Amino acid sequence: MIKKLSTTLLPDPKRVILLPFELNEVRTKRIVKMVSSLEENEVQKILSRIIQEFSRRHRDFEKIIFSNYLRIEKHLPKPVSITNDRKLLLGSYFSKEYSICSAALFNPSIVVHPDQSGIYKDSLRFVMSLRATGEGHISSIVFREGVIDKNSNVSLNTVSRYSTLPEYTKLRSEEIKHKKNNYVNRALITIKDLLDSNYNCSFSENNPIGERVLFPHSKSECVGMEDARFVKFIDRDEQTYFGTYTSYNGRSFRTQLIKTKDFQNYEIGTLHGKAIKDKGMALFPRRISNKFVMTSRQDSENILLMSSNDIYCWNNAKVIKKPDFPWEFIQMGNCGSPIETDAGWILLTHAVGPMRKYVISALLLDLENPSNVIGALNKPLIEPDDQEREGYVPNVVYSCGSITHKENLIIPYAYSDSACGFAKVEIKKLLKKIKGNTIENK
Repeated sequence: MIKKLSTTLLPDPKRVILLPFELNEVRTKRIVKMVSSLEENEVQKILSRIIQEFSRRHRDFEKIIFSNYLRIEKHLPKPVSITNDRKLLLGSYFSKEYSICSAALFNPSIVVHPDQSGIYKDSLRFVMSLRATGEGHISSIVFREGVIDKNSNVSLNTVSRYSTLPEYTKLRSEEIKHKKNNYVNRALITIKDLLDSNYNCSFSENNPIGERVLFPHSKSECVGMEDARFVKFIDRDEQTYFGTYTSYNGRSFRTQLIKTKDFQNYEIGTLHGKAIKDKGMALFPRRISNKFVMTSRQDSENILLMSSNDIYCWNNAKVIKKPDFPWEFIQMGNCGSPIETDAGWILLTHAVGPMRKYVISALLLDLENPSNVIGALNKPLIEPDDQEREGYVPNVVYSCGSITHKENLIIPYAYSDSACGFAKVEIKKLLKKIKGNTIENK
């Protein structure tokens, strides 16, 4: 029933960003003192070599290293007057390249691209998000663009070697006031915590989507922005893309929400409430009975359904599916936002069984009462094959979202927490298999 496609996405160590290279105050002052003692001709000679070696690897190279100079400018002796070349050289000493996906590129989601112009009839342009993992196992969110052709085959746009970080902006005073009223008073979140984990950022329109990187920015996500589940959400004829992701600081995690209309400008906010537990929350693509609805896994075992009047505050949750089959006895969870069909909501699921083997399967939920499970596949839809089971975490297939094209469901999926493949299945055949196996709601 399922057909795996030939398109793949592999980790690429050439995709690098420029980050500040942070050292303690004593070392910083020592380096500043040594660079300040260099003769000007030596400064120009060293800087020229640095620009020749690194500038072609980054957009706005000199602008970035100058911004890193500004971070340590306070450590220069006062009063001081130095040339721009020396500032750039100092900035280079406190800059480093970071390979964002040298270790893994996995856990994809996929949505319809906001721009459908200039493609062939019966084709569909899409945007994918992926979890990219590099040195220190730090995870960021990266994007790829591509097209599904008239035969439901997938092709990916060629990307440049550049990877670009956004410009960050502080919350406006009215945003702080609104979030204070809605978060701090209801969720035991301090103002300091709120300002740290809620922020806005934007990319230049000259940077293609495939170059844009959402890298950990706040303290609450300093070790990772993990497993974004994007969905195209339609509300009162207005289109917005939302993405839930796991924010991890090395000790604890929380669920955050990304909001964007164009994949250029982003708002990052914190989800809160009694039902915000565990990971892997996925938003339905529209309101149901005038409420926002999400599916989640709050107890590391079962699939739950959540509903709320406020997209940022969730207090109600109900178990709708417990493990029934041997291949899902350990735990279950969603594989991204549900897909709407005339027959109901198709919810792709992941499940874990013997030997910690992950598989992908599917449920069918009632359209207007999605807590009612109409049916479930009685065997996995996607399992890791011999080529996919080897990797950073063996024997895993996993997805954070799928998309419909004509009569097919297109599923990007990660294998062994390392790389990504694609599969497609005819929706009618999938529905027939699901509806042929009704289950009792748990």
